[in-house]
Amino acid sequence: MQPTQATAAAPHDAASTGTGGASVRVIKKYPNRRLYDTDSSSYITLSDVKDLVMRGESFVVRDAKSGEDLTRAILLQIILEEETAGVPLFSEKMLANLIRFYGHAMQGFMGTYLERNLQIFMDWQQKMAEQAKELTPELWQQFMAAQPPLMMAPFLAQSQKALAQMQEQMLAAFGVKRPPG
Repeated sequence: MQPTQATAAAPHDAASTGTGGASVRVIKKYPNRRLYDTDSSSYITLSDVKDLVMRGESFVVRDAKSGEDLTRAILLQIILEEETAGVPLFSEKMLANLIRFYGHAMQGFMGTYLERNLQIFMDWQQKMAEQAKELTPELWQQFMAAQPPLMMAPFLAQSQKALAQMQEQMLAAFGVKRPPG
């Protein structure tokens, strides 16, 4: 598994390091579905793992017996719980469209595209939050409700640019040159 802000590859012990030498928290998953945090030497819940993600801590979830990396499965489980409680992030139409990409020749492209766009969006969101530190959550919510098209313009432009770059890379990989114009 590639290291990310929420997850990182790690060997089987708690003193493991990820990229850059930073310590990576190891969580062991036992057959009884319990999660054991080797950093705190205690059992934790899925909610605790979600808290690690929210804080941006690096971790890996390993099967206690085989050492298999289960991080993606645990993250998907958190998403499933979030989707079934409260207001879902994904519409049925969006989920159906995502499913259609599995096994499709463009599956890898779609994953990369979604990951890049989510990162662009998160960078934009962080920049907006820094510029609006003095706004209360209520005022921020009112502002976002009143200004989404205007606020989203820089993000949408960056997203469009990222898609164009990815298209160019795909065409170049196949030796296809775009006609000038």
